[in-house]
Amino acid sequence: MAVHLHEEDLPAGVLAPGPVAVDTETMGLVTPRDRLCLVQISDGGGDEHLVRFSPGSSYAAPNLKAVLADPARIKLYHFARFDLAAVQHYLGVMAAPVFCTKIASKLVRTYTDRHGLKDLVRELLGKEISKQQQSSDWGGPILSDAQMEYAASDVRHLHAMHAILVERLAREHRSEIAQACFDFLPARAKLDLAGWAERDIFSHE
Repeated sequence: MAVHLHEEDLPAGVLAPGPVAVDTETMGLVTPRDRLCLVQISDGGGDEHLVRFSPGSSYAAPNLKAVLADPARIKLYHFARFDLAAVQHYLGVMAAPVFCTKIASKLVRTYTDRHGLKDLVRELLGKEISKQQQSSDWGGPILSDAQMEYAASDVRHLHAMHAILVERLAREHRSEIAQACFDFLPARAKLDLAGWAERDIFSHE
């Protein structure tokens, strides 16, 4: 198991076929303002690939874009709404179809309000991950070992949790509604980018 850092694009042929786990690191939480610095991706085979983008990047990344835009590959996320918007805004592709572990967790773990990645990994897999680097500077010229490990851990466990959550959704007869939520996420991300991030357009008000 290894963490691989790449500059500006993913090397061709490093991912096996099938679902990929995806996460992003940005300079902040306002997508158009806070640039995309890092995309993490894993095929679940044990290695994590980190693609770093420099200030002023053109975000060309043809190999990474091809994987993210591939309609035959399910993309696994934790809080897909944010990552989809970041990828769409900076890389210009909608990284779907989607499975979001946070949404799945909210649909089947109704006995708790703790749906963060750390809590989910602890309960479902019995493992601990550190969130210490969550608010660090991802735009610096050098990523620390701690930053790289944090970034890699955000995609390392998504395949295993996906398998468990798929079973739980089926057990609770919520697979269909979950899929409908996942299918809507690209539209939700586009609404966020277009200025409706804080508005519930489905509410009566």
